[in-house]
Amino acid sequence: MPSFRDFYGSNRGGGLYSEALSQRLGAATALVASRAGVRPTTLTLANLVIGLSASALVVARADDWSTWIGVAALIGWQVAYVLDCSDGQLARVTGQRSASGARVDILCDVASQIALVAAISAVAVAQSDAPAWLAAAFAGTWMVNLVTSVLQSGPEAASMVPSRSLPVRIVKLVRDPGLVFLAAGLVLAIAPDLAIWYAAAFTLINGVFLLASIAFAARSAYRTPAAP
Repeated sequence: MPSFRDFYGSNRGGGLYSEALSQRLGAATALVASRAGVRPTTLTLANLVIGLSASALVVARADDWSTWIGVAALIGWQVAYVLDCSDGQLARVTGQRSASGARVDILCDVASQIALVAAISAVAVAQSDAPAWLAAAFAGTWMVNLVTSVLQSGPEAASMVPSRSLPVRIVKLVRDPGLVFLAAGLVLAIAPDLAIWYAAAFTLINGVFLLASIAFAARSAYRTPAAP
């Protein structure tokens, strides 16, 4: 029978916050799910339903805001992310990994994050009259998270920005998914009028990370000998 340590040991990281909290909660969830006979895809779909529900609530009430909506979104997004951490652990440890399951996981992540971006943008527009270009830039650069996640998967996976310099390490810490979702929920729960600054900050952070990824990938391409 797999133990908590087995599940936690199979996690794929994500950053300091995710390693310290989200992946541990994910391991505990995977342990319970394995004993209950729950399949990984069930956890994936639960993540999707909870994440979409939290975001839909925010969008629906963006013009008629109340603190409890932000609190509900904070809790919902954190629970959804824990489930997102747990499904992969459950699949790897119990031997239920499959190409179709991985595709469902990625597609659900895309749907959930589109909904989260829509929720943040809706509040930014409703509470601070954010310009349309900022909402568009926020949505576009946010997809960098998903693209880099896909590129880092598979047998030849590697960090998109391998530099160990302090600025790069700080940017990677700030882009920790668990921390990003926590910050989004806290902003909506405590100061929804700051949603515009949340959008602006992550547009800048993800934009810088994208440019750095392009630079490092291009340098690697130039240094790789041409195939005979």
